[in-house]
Amino acid sequence: MPQNTLSNEFLSTLNTHKVENQPRWNKFNLFKADKPLQFWLRKFDGNWAEDRLINLGKFYGDQGVEEGELANNYPPEFVSHDRNGHRIDTVSYHPSYHRLMDFAVSNQIPSLPWQENKQGAHVIRAVMEYLHMQADAGSGCPLTMTFAAVAALKHSPKIAQEWLPKITADRYDGEDKPYYEKQGVTIGMAMTEKQGGSDVRANTTYAEPISKAGNGEVYRIVGHKWFCSAPMSDGFLVLAQAERGLSCFLMPRWTPEGQKNHFQIQRLKSKLGNKSNASSEIEFRGASAWLIGEEGKGVRTIIDMVSLTRFDCMVGSSALMRSALFHALNFTSQRNAFGKKLIDQPLMKNVLADLALESEAVLALSMRVAHALDNRENESEKQFTRIVTAIGKYWICKRAPHFIYEAMESIGGIGYVESNFLPRLYREAPVNAIWEGSGNVQCLDLLRVMLKEPETIESMLKELSSQQGIYEKYDQFLDQTVRLLAVSENIEFRLRIIVDHLAKAIIASTLIKYGEAQVAEVYCEEKLFRNGESIGTFSSDKWVDYLIARSACQLIVS
Repeated sequence: MPQNTLSNEFLSTLNTHKVENQPRWNKFNLFKADKPLQFWLRKFDGNWAEDRLINLGKFYGDQGVEEGELANNYPPEFVSHDRNGHRIDTVSYHPSYHRLMDFAVSNQIPSLPWQENKQGAHVIRAVMEYLHMQADAGSGCPLTMTFAAVAALKHSPKIAQEWLPKITADRYDGEDKPYYEKQGVTIGMAMTEKQGGSDVRANTTYAEPISKAGNGEVYRIVGHKWFCSAPMSDGFLVLAQAERGLSCFLMPRWTPEGQKNHFQIQRLKSKLGNKSNASSEIEFRGASAWLIGEEGKGVRTIIDMVSLTRFDCMVGSSALMRSALFHALNFTSQRNAFGKKLIDQPLMKNVLADLALESEAVLALSMRVAHALDNRENESEKQFTRIVTAIGKYWICKRAPHFIYEAMESIGGIGYVESNFLPRLYREAPVNAIWEGSGNVQCLDLLRVMLKEPETIESMLKELSSQQGIYEKYDQFLDQTVRLLAVSENIEFRLRIIVDHLAKAIIASTLIKYGEAQVAEVYCEEKLFRNGESIGTFSSDKWVDYLIARSACQLIVS
């Protein structure tokens, strides 16, 4: 029977459509494509690391994005026992997670400020984290805890001497083996319990000295933790009740004797986002750990670490916002609608310019805190860090989810599809507002400062007032903010209003003092007196083209 053949002409009639007007996905150098990031790096003394950051930008805009997708599509799995029935309490990660961790650690994301005693080191490290978080936020969790743990462990010189060289090393070793066999280690945290949550003083986990009590001595710990982040870390900072009260401990995953510690994983959390990172519920069945600092001073011991992890929440949420803006700009600059590019449509311009301004505003605030960390020997900068970390975490982390949603809407239906990048960003966005103290906890932290450290508030207001006399709306808004602070009646109920005002005032002050005049002007004119309005409600188009061009994606791949 002769074979039927179809003519090319007939086959061409079977095609239902051409794929047109669908933007290309380009590989970007995330650092070279980000003008605001370069600006704030240079403004705060980080230009000495530009070559390093260009290399990181190339990785995170290309291979790092692909690794992040894989690490999130194949999340970690808990393995309780080996094939012979021995309890092993291990977590298996996709190789992409380990590659991301290896790249980050070898490039000193958890360690640069501790290794390089140079002006701008904290700023540079924050920029590196900012790039990493755009590829994968989950692996950013152990990087942050490893970085921040240094501040807590310094309270115990004996333990610090052994552990800090490994914590600050640029070597990553993801194998499940004793810490003393590794050149580099990572650190996790286990603080909150079922009955307490943010109220860690309600913790019931208890610790008893094995031989003698004291800083650096070994204790036996019994209890549970409702959340343990990165349970495959080599050591964990843990809060437990000792004889004199809540105390801080470093618990190794393997004991110095080469045995698995009595640290059992109950399960991994099934979370909304942060899929590449393992979060677990654990029990301590007589686990051994070293006391860090004094008994009963656990919160005081760990507060410096918490301040740094909260700072990283600011940077991380800023990075998620930048990534969402990046995708919105990439799409709208190539997509045609109603006779012209989306990015050229007046209403879309309003939305994109607003997003661009918001993105630079939170970046500026984050980099300003990093600059203060670089100058923490200065008392006023130390006070600035103390108060603005809480305010910044509250403000930025709350802005991120709605910001990402608006970027998703600017892309349209395809932005809602899982194969696009925006759904993962959107699911990721809430975690930083919850982790390391929810919004209310940050507000209450501000209240404690107001009541117990009034000089810190006075120092901040002095900095804010130094920018007066340039923009009328800033002057009016700052006066309004000062009046809010002066009213003590029912103050706890009004704390969110106060923090909202302070956040906007600090951002405006930072932009006026350090930023480009155009960005400062439009922020003062369009953002200070807006309360709850939608994105894309600028009243003037004066600086709209400038803002979009400043944040536009440059097609740079090298």
